[in-house]
Amino acid sequence: MTLSIKNFLTLLLQSLVFWTFAFFLFAFIRYNGINEELTMFFEETVNFTFIEWFDYVLFLGLIIGVFYAVIEFLFNQFLNSKLSLGVYILTKTLIYFIVIITLLSVFSFSIEEQLDRDLQNELGWWRDSTFFWNVVVYFIIGSLIFSFLEMARNKFGRDVFFKMLIGTYRKPKEEERILMFIDLKDSTTIAEQLGHVVYSRFIQDCFYDLNIVVNKYDAQIYQYVGDEVVLSWTYKKGLSKNNCVKLFFAFRDKLNKRESYYLSHYKIKPEFKAGLHGGKLMIAEVGSVKKELAYHGDVINTASRIQGQCNTYKASLLVSGDLLNKSIIKLNYNTKLLGDIALKGKQEKLKIYSIS
Repeated sequence: MTLSIKNFLTLLLQSLVFWTFAFFLFAFIRYNGINEELTMFFEETVNFTFIEWFDYVLFLGLIIGVFYAVIEFLFNQFLNSKLSLGVYILTKTLIYFIVIITLLSVFSFSIEEQLDRDLQNELGWWRDSTFFWNVVVYFIIGSLIFSFLEMARNKFGRDVFFKMLIGTYRKPKEEERILMFIDLKDSTTIAEQLGHVVYSRFIQDCFYDLNIVVNKYDAQIYQYVGDEVVLSWTYKKGLSKNNCVKLFFAFRDKLNKRESYYLSHYKIKPEFKAGLHGGKLMIAEVGSVKKELAYHGDVINTASRIQGQCNTYKASLLVSGDLLNKSIIKLNYNTKLLGDIALKGKQEKLKIYSIS
């Protein structure tokens, strides 16, 4: 299964759950108890129950969920970087508007005989329909909520967002983590050659390519620091199928496939180096105005120092002996012991291996 298909199926599942729940909530608020209200305030009796709409609301929620997922995926995949923000929003809003009119018209026409009610579905019915504009407003609010949740999930990561939502890291929590520091080779030279404006676009493109492979290997992006990225895994996810190593080589392969793009736009082929280490650290929510997760512990400093040895040993990927001994990396890659190395700021020497 390709990454694009996996991302679409994830979006589809989220969209189906969200919009089915959203339209159940809409129907419940609007129609539950309506008979009692009409009798109480207008002395009218209507044989109408929320239950009789159950199947129809379920169907409408699922259909809108499918259309919403398809439209969002296509726009994000093919049009996000090609349209200005204003045109992007206007075009997507127009498409959603047409979809809502079409779906509600077909929906109304298909169920009026089953409910034995005269529902609005004639040509242009939506212009003066209070119900239609209620649905439109509700859909806009729902879209904003869905987009906010998606932005928060992208900001913090899939697993971390839920944990922050329930307050897992309000108090510092100890976890075992694998960290990878990825840094651009010859960054100073490249920055001087390109200039700061073009260099920023260059880094954007590199990190965009990195983001494409991050989810496939269950990594979380902890921080962007200039031209460096810090990735994180739980031990289980990082060591599973050698994800923490496979990601680096998948990123390198991605850059190689896009070599012609980088050479035509920047006249430079980007190359990165990385250091891997794992161990216990503390994770805590910090800040009140701008909340984020902070990692505290010697693991962070050690992983950074290991990456700093890449130039010394002319290696692209280095890993600590501590992490290597807990994994099956040796069985799948060529590893070479570089020796017991004294890292800056560390009293004890550390076995470091190169991986290729």
